[in-house]
Amino acid sequence: MKIAKRLFVFLFVASIALTSALSVSAANVTGWDENAAPAANVEAQLGLGNSPPQVMAAKVINWALGFLGIIAVVIILMGGFKWMTAGGNEDKVGEAKKLMAAGLIGLIIILAAWGVATYVVSSLLTSTGASTS
Repeated sequence: MKIAKRLFVFLFVASIALTSALSVSAANVTGWDENAAPAANVEAQLGLGNSPPQVMAAKVINWALGFLGIIAVVIILMGGFKWMTAGGNEDKVGEAKKLMAAGLIGLIIILAAWGVATYVVSSLLTSTGASTS
Protein backbone atom coordinates (compact mmCIF):
# COMPACT_ATOMS: atom_id res chain seq x y z
CA MET A 1 0.00 0.00 0.00
CA LYS A 2 2.95 2.34 0.71
CA ILE A 3 4.24 1.80 -2.80
CA ALA A 4 0.85 2.63 -4.27
CA LYS A 5 0.64 5.82 -2.17
CA ARG A 6 4.13 6.90 -3.21
CA LEU A 7 3.35 6.13 -6.84
CA PHE A 8 0.14 8.17 -6.62
CA VAL A 9 1.96 11.16 -5.10
CA PHE A 10 4.75 10.91 -7.70
CA LEU A 11 2.29 10.75 -10.59
CA PHE A 12 0.27 13.65 -9.16
CA VAL A 13 3.35 15.87 -8.83
CA ALA A 14 4.68 14.80 -12.22
CA SER A 15 1.36 15.53 -13.93
CA ILE A 16 1.28 19.02 -12.42
CA ALA A 17 4.89 19.68 -13.43
CA LEU A 18 4.38 18.43 -16.97
CA THR A 19 1.06 20.11 -17.66
CA SER A 20 2.04 23.53 -16.31
CA ALA A 21 4.97 24.04 -18.70
CA LEU A 22 4.72 27.10 -20.89
CA SER A 23 5.88 27.27 -24.46
CA VAL A 24 8.87 29.50 -25.06
CA SER A 25 9.79 31.17 -28.31
CA ALA A 26 13.02 33.05 -27.71
CA ALA A 27 13.68 33.72 -31.41
CA ASN A 28 10.34 35.43 -32.00
CA VAL A 29 11.23 39.13 -32.27
CA THR A 30 8.67 40.28 -34.82
CA GLY A 31 7.42 43.77 -34.30
CA TRP A 32 10.52 44.88 -32.36
CA ASP A 33 10.66 48.67 -32.29
CA GLU A 34 14.28 49.86 -32.21
CA ASN A 35 13.28 53.44 -31.35
CA ALA A 36 11.09 52.57 -28.34
CA ALA A 37 12.42 52.61 -24.81
CA PRO A 38 14.20 49.36 -23.86
CA ALA A 39 11.75 48.62 -21.04
CA ALA A 40 8.80 48.99 -23.42
CA ASN A 41 10.42 46.59 -25.90
CA VAL A 42 10.99 43.98 -23.22
CA GLU A 43 7.47 44.34 -21.83
CA ALA A 44 5.89 44.15 -25.28
CA GLN A 45 7.94 41.20 -26.48
CA LEU A 46 7.83 39.07 -23.35
CA GLY A 47 4.26 39.86 -22.41
CA LEU A 48 5.28 41.18 -19.01
CA GLY A 49 2.79 43.23 -17.12
CA ASN A 50 3.28 46.45 -15.27
CA SER A 51 0.98 45.60 -12.37
CA PRO A 52 1.89 46.81 -8.90
CA PRO A 53 3.50 44.48 -6.35
CA GLN A 54 0.28 44.30 -4.32
CA VAL A 55 -1.56 42.77 -7.26
CA MET A 56 1.26 40.30 -7.90
CA ALA A 57 1.22 39.30 -4.22
CA ALA A 58 -2.54 38.77 -4.41
CA LYS A 59 -2.12 36.53 -7.45
CA VAL A 60 0.59 34.47 -5.71
CA ILE A 61 -1.55 34.10 -2.57
CA ASN A 62 -4.58 33.01 -4.61
CA TRP A 63 -2.48 30.49 -6.56
CA ALA A 64 -0.90 29.04 -3.41
CA LEU A 65 -4.20 28.71 -1.56
CA GLY A 66 -5.81 27.17 -4.63
CA PHE A 67 -3.03 24.59 -4.80
CA LEU A 68 -3.43 23.82 -1.08
CA GLY A 69 -7.18 23.44 -1.62
CA ILE A 70 -6.55 20.87 -4.34
CA ILE A 71 -4.26 18.95 -1.98
CA ALA A 72 -6.94 18.99 0.74
CA VAL A 73 -9.55 17.64 -1.68
CA VAL A 74 -7.12 14.90 -2.78
CA ILE A 75 -6.64 13.93 0.90
CA ILE A 76 -10.41 13.69 1.33
CA LEU A 77 -10.64 11.55 -1.81
CA MET A 78 -7.85 9.29 -0.53
CA GLY A 79 -9.80 8.81 2.70
CA GLY A 80 -12.91 7.91 0.72
CA PHE A 81 -10.94 5.44 -1.38
CA LYS A 82 -9.46 3.91 1.77
CA TRP A 83 -12.95 3.59 3.27
CA MET A 84 -14.32 1.96 0.13
CA THR A 85 -11.50 -0.58 0.03
CA ALA A 86 -11.57 -1.31 3.77
CA GLY A 87 -13.67 -4.43 3.25
CA GLY A 88 -15.44 -4.05 6.59
CA ASN A 89 -12.22 -3.84 8.61
CA GLU A 90 -13.01 -1.41 11.42
CA ASP A 91 -9.39 -0.32 11.85
CA LYS A 92 -9.10 0.72 8.21
CA VAL A 93 -12.50 2.43 8.35
CA GLY A 94 -11.31 4.37 11.40
CA GLU A 95 -8.13 5.42 9.59
CA ALA A 96 -10.19 6.49 6.59
CA LYS A 97 -12.51 8.57 8.77
CA LYS A 98 -9.51 10.25 10.41
CA LEU A 99 -8.00 10.99 7.01
CA MET A 100 -11.23 12.46 5.70
CA ALA A 101 -11.69 14.54 8.86
CA ALA A 102 -8.14 15.86 8.59
CA GLY A 103 -8.71 16.78 4.94
CA LEU A 104 -11.98 18.51 5.77
CA ILE A 105 -10.41 20.48 8.64
CA GLY A 106 -7.55 21.46 6.33
CA LEU A 107 -10.00 22.59 3.66
CA ILE A 108 -11.90 24.71 6.20
CA ILE A 109 -8.63 26.31 7.36
CA ILE A 110 -7.60 26.99 3.76
CA LEU A 111 -10.96 28.59 2.96
CA ALA A 112 -10.73 30.75 6.10
CA ALA A 113 -7.19 31.79 5.17
CA TRP A 114 -8.39 32.65 1.67
CA GLY A 115 -11.16 34.83 3.12
CA VAL A 116 -8.77 36.67 5.42
CA ALA A 117 -6.18 37.09 2.66
CA THR A 118 -8.82 38.38 0.23
CA TYR A 119 -10.00 40.94 2.78
CA VAL A 120 -6.47 42.09 3.64
CA VAL A 121 -5.36 42.33 0.00
CA SER A 122 -8.51 44.20 -1.06
CA SER A 123 -8.01 46.63 1.84
CA LEU A 124 -4.37 47.06 0.83
CA LEU A 125 -5.30 47.68 -2.79
CA THR A 126 -7.98 50.18 -1.81
CA SER A 127 -5.69 52.08 0.57
CA THR A 128 -2.81 52.30 -1.93
CA GLY A 129 -5.04 53.09 -4.91
CA ALA A 130 -3.76 50.15 -6.97
CA SER A 131 -6.05 48.51 -9.48
CA THR A 132 -6.54 44.77 -9.89
CA SER A 133 -6.12 44.75 -13.66
